[in-house]
Amino acid sequence: MPGPGSPHVHIPFARLAGFSGLLRAGGLSLELYVSSLDLDALAPDWLEKTAPLLDYAPEISLHAPFMDLSPGAVDDKVRAVTVERFEKTLDMASALHALAVVFHSGYEKWKYAHRADIWLDSSLRTWGPLIEKARENGTRIAIENIFEDTPDNLVMLMERLGSPGFGICFDAGHFNLFSKERSLADWLGPLKEHIIELHLHDNTGGFDSHMPIGEGTFPFRLLFDELHGSDDIIYTIEAHSKEDVFISLARLAREFGPKEF
Repeated sequence: MPGPGSPHVHIPFARLAGFSGLLRAGGLSLELYVSSLDLDALAPDWLEKTAPLLDYAPEISLHAPFMDLSPGAVDDKVRAVTVERFEKTLDMASALHALAVVFHSGYEKWKYAHRADIWLDSSLRTWGPLIEKARENGTRIAIENIFEDTPDNLVMLMERLGSPGFGICFDAGHFNLFSKERSLADWLGPLKEHIIELHLHDNTGGFDSHMPIGEGTFPFRLLFDELHGSDDIIYTIEAHSKEDVFISLARLAREFGPKEF
């Protein structure tokens, strides 16, 4: 059985059964990625069938679907589909007693012509009711940085909503790829108190390659030093092969050691 606060490993929900033996043997806590196809394929007995795969009692977090979805959409019909998908994901989170659910912000400065205020207005309409639903379900919402090259739009969202159950999933690899003019300190200054989860993977700044931590150029030591003492943050390994997952887990414990795992 994993200990409280042990690192989570990102894995698609559709592949859970195929990796259940490995996950159980490693005692791994999980971030389950749920796609829109997964949501549509859920049978009434999905929880009954899933429970035996999780009988070793791992901590669980979820990653919500994101392809084609837009929580800050100006088009109300697009936003309505997004909310429908997100509500169903939160229902899954409740059934699995997930600690948190990660959602993408949906902000791209070129798509919104640098008008973060337009994205923000629609985003507030989306997240307000979902925060309440998450609170009732006993989970938290974490918004992940994707294409952001500054933290400004995320800071605005945190300040306007101001909920302890609504925070940030800071993705190290995405920061390393897209934030060319703002330092890690510039991001952590305003966002550190809002961080609920970390996505830990590496790259060399040219491609979202999801390398094991420490094999690219992201400053993990600085990140962990800055977050020292933040004991309720979920650490999630987002490597894309089982070999890289175990390399990251070993390196996290031996070389970086952000907390006792």
